Amino acid sequence: MTQAFLPELPGLMIEDQVRAALLEDLGRAGDITSNATIGADRLAEARMNSREAGVIAGLPLAEAAFRLINPAISFEALVEDGARVEPGTMIARISGPARGVLSAERVALNYLMHLSGIATHTARFADAIAHTSARLTCTRKTLPGLRAVEKYAVRCGGGSSHRYGLYDAILIKDNHIAVAGGIVQALQAARAFAGHLVRIEIEVDTLEQFAEVLKEGADVCLLDNMGPDMLRDAVAMNTSGSGGRIVLEASGNVSLETITAIAETGVDFISTSKITMAAPTLDIGLDIGIS
Repeated sequence: MTQAFLPELPGLMIEDQVRAALLEDLGRAGDITSNATIGADRLAEARMNSREAGVIAGLPLAEAAFRLINPAISFEALVEDGARVEPGTMIARISGPARGVLSAERVALNYLMHLSGIATHTARFADAIAHTSARLTCTRKTLPGLRAVEKYAVRCGGGSSHRYGLYDAILIKDNHIAVAGGIVQALQAARAFAGHLVRIEIEVDTLEQFAEVLKEGADVCLLDNMGPDMLRDAVAMNTSGSGGRIVLEASGNVSLETITAIAETGVDFISTSKITMAAPTLDIGLDIGIS
């Protein structure tokens, strides 16, 4: 398999995201605790350490938090996003004006802990299917306002991204089919509407529906809530006959306990919201000194 490039977030996207978080925290008066208790000339040194094993994601956002608070703060990342770390691993060194370090601390850690948690949970799922050709992908089930960075974290953990929103691919689900009048009607309407670069995916939950899709044609078929036996039947149907092979995506009832059996059926992709919506945070701490 071709090695994928490491994910990268555009600087402008990072700044907009982090600036909004800092403004939410600073409000109209700024960090009144630090301003009240720490002199403007005090300097501080800090270390970010992982307190448990995991995969790191979010370092560019953590760096931006300190830089936007005070450009005089130095942030030195000691690992890269996507790195697997053990408990006690030092992730970054921070130094500079103490007020700024303390003011940015929580926003920086919030991003780093949340995104590293997603990357870590994603890696658990990806590791479970690494022996197969199936690829793990996330969904649109992300926290509002955090989709781009959460999908970035999924990629840091070894997963891939489904569509980013309603605008970049057509995904015909069961409710669309019901309103459109059926699978054939929905697919024909989608093809008439879509540009030549827009892919069309349709969701089915029975083999009878899948047979209709094979006959009518689609780029991708989402096999929803099918068990391993039914998924194997769908893979067999897809690779036989003259209808041509389409990409198969399994979804529904995906967990760490079920994903290996799903992947071993021969599907191409497995999508799950659990890697974004059910990921616990990774415990990361910031230990500070003064000078």
